[in-house]
Amino acid sequence: MGKSVYAYQIMNDKEIPNTIVRTSTIPEELGRIEYLLSDKTGTLTKNDMELKKLHMGTMAYNIESMDEITSQLAAAFGKAKASGPSATMTGKGRRDMSSRIRDIVLALALCHNVTPVIDADSDEIAYQASSPDEIAIVRWTEQVGLTLVFRDMNEIHLRTADGEILEYSILQTFPFTSESKRMGIIVKDKTTGEIMFYQKGADVVMSKIVQYNDWLDEECDNMAREGLRTLVIARRRLSEDAYNEFQQRFNEAKVSITDRKAQEQSVVVSFLEQDLELLGVTGVEDKLQDEVKNTLELLRNAGLKIWMLTGDKIETATCIAVSSKLVSRNQNIHQISQVTSTHEALEQLEVLQSKKDTCLVIDGTSLQFYMETFKNEFIEIAVRLPVVVACRCSPTQKADITKLIIDFTGKRVCCIGDGGNDVSMIQAAHVGVGIVGKEGKQASLAADFSITQFSYLTKLLLWHGRNSYKRSAKLSQFVIHRGLIISVIQAVFSALFFFAPIALYQGLLIVGYSTVYTMAPVFSLVLDRDVKEETAFKFPELYKELTKGRSLSLKTFFQWLMISVYQGGAIMIMSILLFEDEFVNIVAISFTALIFNELLMVALEINTWYNSDIKYYISYFMYTNKKNYYLHVKALSYDRIRNRNICHIYCFYGILTDLFW
Repeated sequence: MGKSVYAYQIMNDKEIPNTIVRTSTIPEELGRIEYLLSDKTGTLTKNDMELKKLHMGTMAYNIESMDEITSQLAAAFGKAKASGPSATMTGKGRRDMSSRIRDIVLALALCHNVTPVIDADSDEIAYQASSPDEIAIVRWTEQVGLTLVFRDMNEIHLRTADGEILEYSILQTFPFTSESKRMGIIVKDKTTGEIMFYQKGADVVMSKIVQYNDWLDEECDNMAREGLRTLVIARRRLSEDAYNEFQQRFNEAKVSITDRKAQEQSVVVSFLEQDLELLGVTGVEDKLQDEVKNTLELLRNAGLKIWMLTGDKIETATCIAVSSKLVSRNQNIHQISQVTSTHEALEQLEVLQSKKDTCLVIDGTSLQFYMETFKNEFIEIAVRLPVVVACRCSPTQKADITKLIIDFTGKRVCCIGDGGNDVSMIQAAHVGVGIVGKEGKQASLAADFSITQFSYLTKLLLWHGRNSYKRSAKLSQFVIHRGLIISVIQAVFSALFFFAPIALYQGLLIVGYSTVYTMAPVFSLVLDRDVKEETAFKFPELYKELTKGRSLSLKTFFQWLMISVYQGGAIMIMSILLFEDEFVNIVAISFTALIFNELLMVALEINTWYNSDIKYYISYFMYTNKKNYYLHVKALSYDRIRNRNICHIYCFYGILTDLFW
């Protein structure tokens, strides 16, 4: 019942609207998180994409020079219309700039899985796709003068700036997967009969497929340093015979009984993905979510070790980690990439071990190598680091890392993400948080808690998590105390009267004790607060204390056990000794004492402002500056209570607590 109350309070908190608690069994786990594993796209960023740069080797365009692309594209289509396809060549066979722009814009307008939806009332075109990257690119082609107006399984229609409709037949599509990291399409121009294979994908895989060039890697790295997501665009012209041969082999692979996918991929690689003509690279910006910087800073101060797991390349992820303040100003960044040898792997670990306050950035290839060869050595060093950024991670790797941290440390792990590729990671964690984003609700539905933006995590952990854990701890201890004390009274009563099997409290008394008399007072602890909300956010370091598990441990269990035995024995023995003459009323006397004792215990355990905020100011300064905290607490205390003696008592309490800890 208490956990249901916590869930209700979380879902009805107006500061974190539309938050959904999908489980009522683990809200107190929110108060003990030590590792936070987060996705990047759609979680730390908005998944609101905009194409910012287009690089074509000899020419580059940014957001300010897009007008030039529009005019060059219009000129190219006008020239092609006047002279036919041969007009795309000039001089010694080199294509002019307008033709090159036409080729790359056409490739971007054709190579995707976007479907246009036309509003019947306004005639406006809206786009639907599984990836916001693709929508951003198609929206950009519309802005520069090539609009996607129709698409089905067999055809794509594009409209140029002067209203001409270009019709293409879709001969074959090769969807994007997280393993292949690329997608392709074969189309046939209905006007010219020309067959073209277009492909776009991550630079890691595309750089091996396209023809040799000396600028691709450098420009991709430059864009990544600016925090842009890069896509490499390439094409290949196919003759009718070449396509027919490919089609025959591909159909044979499709009906294969064994390793069908592998055989299909083998045909695509051997017939299509050879020496593709590189058209250019796009740079798409993904904006940071609101309040991400403050949220990450608060969580870091609260003692959480944050890991960012992303499918992006190292440079992009590093840029986002710095701009989002995931990496603090004075922290060093240590990169590990393309580690494939045992000697190099051990060397990198030795270097990393000597560094303390460092952010580790590691790519998927190196991570996989460590997971297979030096799993324990790697995780032993990695879990000590305040920040880890893992790039080019597959969904399986994300889940494997989560399980590895849980198995190695035994600490509470929270995973947060927004897409279907984060579901395995979310389900592997102690606490899964899903963000309802542009990639749908897969993560939200699979998670324990669903929120609408990353910044809500602060209140979920530092406030609701704190309260849920503290209240659950007290409530469980009181349930132990409440049941044990009446059992001890019965045991003492039976022992005093020669172990006669007679019940001291019979009928409605025993029922009333556990319902009417003690239910409401004990259950009221689910509304207790040990610090004010502003204090929890002002001093996020207080969250560190919760992770130590001192509120509910073997020590506190035995304390409450001893209290229950002592109080139960005292109530029974004192009742018999003091009221010997009125033994007939011993049931009423002991029962009244029992109820008043329970009510008094609840009253003493409920936190009031003078024994909560001041106490936690003390705890805070013990964590941050032990030498001077006595003076700080005195100054803080005088603001709240004018009684000098109470201030000194609390300072003395702080010193004793420090020594005891």
